[in-house]
Amino acid sequence: MKSTSSLAIDWNRPDLAEEEWEFSRHPDKQPFYARHGVTWERLLAAFDGGRLVPWPRSDQLDGLPVRLAYHSYDDYLTYLSRAKRGYRMNYRRMEEALQRDGSITLPAPIVLKCGDEALLFSGWRRLCLAWNCGMEPYVWVVTVEG
Repeated sequence: MKSTSSLAIDWNRPDLAEEEWEFSRHPDKQPFYARHGVTWERLLAAFDGGRLVPWPRSDQLDGLPVRLAYHSYDDYLTYLSRAKRGYRMNYRRMEEALQRDGSITLPAPIVLKCGDEALLFSGWRRLCLAWNCGMEPYVWVVTVEG
C-alpha cells in the first residue's frame, strides 16, 4: 500500500518479532493485554490474518477507539518533539530520508483489535511521519479473538 502527497511512503507488512518489546515491556500496554487475555502466543497465531488498512488521522479506526493513538499534532509536540534524544532521532532520520529521497519504505504500524476497542501496538513515530506530511498511513490490523 502507498500513502502519497508530494512525498510517498510504501507500507510493508511488519515483522512481529521486531516489535516484541512492545508486548513484553511497554508498561502502558499491559492493562490492555490483561483485559483482553492477549498472550504472545495468541498474538503470533492471529498475526498472519492481519490486513493493511488506511488510517486517517483520528483516535478511532473503523469506528473503534484506539488506545494510545496519540493522533493530534499537540500529542506529537508533547510526546515526540520533546522526547529523549534517541527516541526523537529515529523519527528525524525517517523524516530526513523521506524529504531527501521523496519516498521511503516502512513497516506498517500494528493495531490490535480486541472486542470493542483497539490498541496501537507499535509504529507511532511512523504514523506521525505520515500524518505530519499530510498522508493517510496504512496500518497492519490484527484481530485477536477473546
